[in-house]
Amino acid sequence: MYLLERAGHALRRAAAVVRPIGWVLIAVAALLWIVGPWMGWREVTVAAVVVTVVLGLCLLFLVGRTTYDVTLDLTRTRVVVGERAVGALTLANSGGRAILPSRVVLPVGAGRGVFGVKHLAPGEEVEELFAIPTVKRAVLPVGPVSIVRGDPLGLFERVDSRDEPVDLYVHPRTVRFEGQSLGFVRDLEGMVSRELARDDIAFHALSEYQPGDDLRHVHWRSTARTGTIMVRTYEQTRRSHFVIGLSTNPAEYADEDELELAVSAAGSLGLRALRDSYKVDVRTQSGRLRTESQKHLLDSLSGVEPSRPKAGGTTALAGSIAAAAPAASVVVLACGSRVTAAELQAAISRLPLGSRVLAVVAALGQEPGRRRIGEADVITVGDLDQLAPSLRRVLA
Repeated sequence: MYLLERAGHALRRAAAVVRPIGWVLIAVAALLWIVGPWMGWREVTVAAVVVTVVLGLCLLFLVGRTTYDVTLDLTRTRVVVGERAVGALTLANSGGRAILPSRVVLPVGAGRGVFGVKHLAPGEEVEELFAIPTVKRAVLPVGPVSIVRGDPLGLFERVDSRDEPVDLYVHPRTVRFEGQSLGFVRDLEGMVSRELARDDIAFHALSEYQPGDDLRHVHWRSTARTGTIMVRTYEQTRRSHFVIGLSTNPAEYADEDELELAVSAAGSLGLRALRDSYKVDVRTQSGRLRTESQKHLLDSLSGVEPSRPKAGGTTALAGSIAAAAPAASVVVLACGSRVTAAELQAAISRLPLGSRVLAVVAALGQEPGRRRIGEADVITVGDLDQLAPSLRRVLA
């Protein structure tokens, strides 16, 4: 059984080096070897010999070492859309014998780059510089590097993989809100809620003492004046919790560029909230993104993909936010231009009570606008540069 497994593995490795055109030529050679002797046609037999010799000569190109020492170095593993990611690929011959010329294939996402490597003597190395253009937000795996040896006719090809792939994060474009805080949170620890508490920061009123109340909150002057023990009550506050709901339903956007605008707007607001030391959550129909730091936020946004229709739109996203973050101080909804006012109103009504709500509608190419839907401010931006001025008008 062990021998059969080894034989099967060897056959699979041998078959892997044959390209489609090679299989065609092998089939032609086999057919010629059958027809020529059987029919007694000398010309066909000669053709079979020629094809077989060609196959044998092409196989010789696979003989030899391809044991390069490969080093893949990306100058930066995080770039913004439109920037070029520059890197270097170094191949060295650390052996005692020369390595014949070969090709090096560097996969980048769905594409690949091909480099021709010359004959390398023992101890010699070569460095290939490359630049990866970025035209859209993504997480691109770069590598693994493959060493390809083949024949000039393209009949056979041997591929050896080297090194581990490196992830290249293409971040969305964002804007900074210089010199201004988001300005949503109005107290020391968080927004004041309508719920009363016996111990907090925001004073509300005096009430009669109840068993279990902390005696430290007794208001002695009022107690002396009324003859009844009076204690302070407070409005309960909560920590500043900044939640961003980014809808990724493609049906809500006019095109892919409009979705990218919404992603950029959500990223810009999230970065500013993190700089303001808020607790930040970013959620899509696919779940919660990592937001422990600005790097984690941008890395997560790089991998955001359009969701499936069954995941729902902005209204469903608002419901999931209400369930996951019922004590949110601020909720920002980012959606596309195809979301109607009625759908926005339904989404806003599902958000946690007491939260400050802002909706950002990405409408590529349109003029900026502002309106109110219920208790929420709704701003429309046709370009990312319109976000900061529109937000200033809301906070004014």
